[in-house]
Order: sequence, then C-alpha cells, then structure tokens
Amino acid sequence: MQSATATHLLRLLRSTAPNPPSHSLPHRRPSPLLRSPSAVGPNGVGAVGTYKTPKPQRDLLREWVSENDDFVRVLPIYVGGFSLLVVLLNRSFSNIPPVADASSSQSRADILSLALAVTNILAGLVWLSIRPKNISPVVLRGVECRRLNPLISERAVLEMLWAWDSLSAVTCCRSLVVVYDSSCVLQIGVVAESPLEAGDAMDVDVKKLLQGSLCRSAMESQKQSYLANLSLYPGKSELPFLPTNTQV
Repeated sequence: MQSATATHLLRLLRSTAPNPPSHSLPHRRPSPLLRSPSAVGPNGVGAVGTYKTPKPQRDLLREWVSENDDFVRVLPIYVGGFSLLVVLLNRSFSNIPPVADASSSQSRADILSLALAVTNILAGLVWLSIRPKNISPVVLRGVECRRLNPLISERAVLEMLWAWDSLSAVTCCRSLVVVYDSSCVLQIGVVAESPLEAGDAMDVDVKKLLQGSLCRSAMESQKQSYLANLSLYPGKSELPFLPTNTQV
C-alpha cells in the first residue's frame, strides 16, 4: 500500500513540475552579404548585399601630364619668361633706379625674382633636351625554336610553357632560355640560326654561358641584370643564341 502511494506521488510531482527552459539557439536570418552574388532583383539589377568589385582609381593628374607631355616640358620656359618680363616692367614703371642697390629691399626682391625666373627657363630647356628614346619593335631575324629537356617532369614542362605563353602575350618577349643545374631545360621562341645547318636553331653553350661575365655577376650579386641595349654591351658575345638584331 505504501509503495503504491509513493508511486502515485512521484507521478503527480512529474506532471506538475515545470518544463526546463530551452537552450536552443535563436533562429537568425542569413546575412545579406552571404547571399549568392548571382542573385538579381526584379529589374535585373543585383540584389541588395551582393558583392561589388572595387573600381580602379584614376590618377587624373598623371593622365593629363602624359597626354600633354610637350606642353608640360615647355611650361617652365613660359613661366620663367613671363616672370622675367613682369619683374622688368615692375622695375621700369615704379621709378626705381636701374642700378641695383643692396640696401634697398626692392632691389633684393628683384634679384631673387630674376634668379627664380632664370632657373625656370633653364629647367624648361633641360626638359626639352632630355627625352626618352622610343624604341620601336623590330622583326627578329632568326628561326623558330621549341626545345625541351626530356629529363624534366611533365609538371615542370607545363609550368614553363605557361610562363612563356604569359610573357609572350603581355610583353615584347620573343625569346626565352631557361638554364637549370648546368643544363638548358628550355629554349623557345625566335633564336639565332645555326651556322652549321641552315634552318636549324643554334644550341645554347651552357658552359660558356655560365663562365661569362653576365652570368657570374648575376650569380654573385644575387640580383637581376637588365641590359637596356644589348648592342652597346660587350656581353653580347656571351649570348650568340639570341637573334642578331635583338634590342633588349
């Protein structure tokens, strides 16, 4: 009897006890920034929160200078000449003696103004005399070559061919030679014609190339070596595999 009463009391306590609070996380709406960038609005316009690519900033001053290069180079001459004329007219119409007097503040100011005007004129003359030389591209005299070392892996071949395609597409590079571990692993592009057989590309003498001054100086300094004009440097004899009319 007592056990039945205890069981009945336990059932009553369980039925009347409050439910434990729920600890589940509240439901959150997804952030609009996480929506698909391909989502579009009703008018075909991107929905709110879609990713927008940053717009490149334009340097208006640099663009204007590049478009008016001749005017910018001669501008200091105009400014200096106008300043010189203004100083002379001011001294002529202000009833100041033509002889400079060191004790006069007006004379000292005129001398400084004349010096600045002359400096502007000289700067303009220097800008007109120094101009970058435009080197027009030429058609290289040589033969097309595509040589790959058969001992290198397929992945290395794909990487080098990708680098060559990129260089030839976006730059003026028309010949590429890759030397690794005292062997030529890639020779591609326009190269010099072999004197032994007509129509055949000249081989790269790796031993002679590594012993030359160009390669030795680059390896010792661990820096790139840029030749602005190959025909003006004695190291041209170290690169006989390049076309004869190579400019850079």
